[in-house]
Amino acid sequence: MPRTDTPWHPFPPQLDLPLTYKGINLDCAYRLDIVVDDLLLVELKSVERMEAVFEAQITYLKLSGIWLGLLMNFNVPVLRDGIKRVVQD
Repeated sequence: MPRTDTPWHPFPPQLDLPLTYKGINLDCAYRLDIVVDDLLLVELKSVERMEAVFEAQITYLKLSGIWLGLLMNFNVPVLRDGIKRVVQD
């Protein structure tokens, strides 16, 4: 994944993740919220309830080659209750 960080903004927001499926190139198949040092994917949410589909979104870990992800929901009284750690097998 190409790095597009700068000294003022070390983690480029919404990095596009292209995908090739059955010979068709999709330039922006997925949008990654935040990628930290090509090691950590952070997916940001602000929802009433975490749904299984949000955890499925973290499957771009496998596509991106990143093995660790955080799914963060800011719509909770205590932030630590809104953080889920996901590790790619």
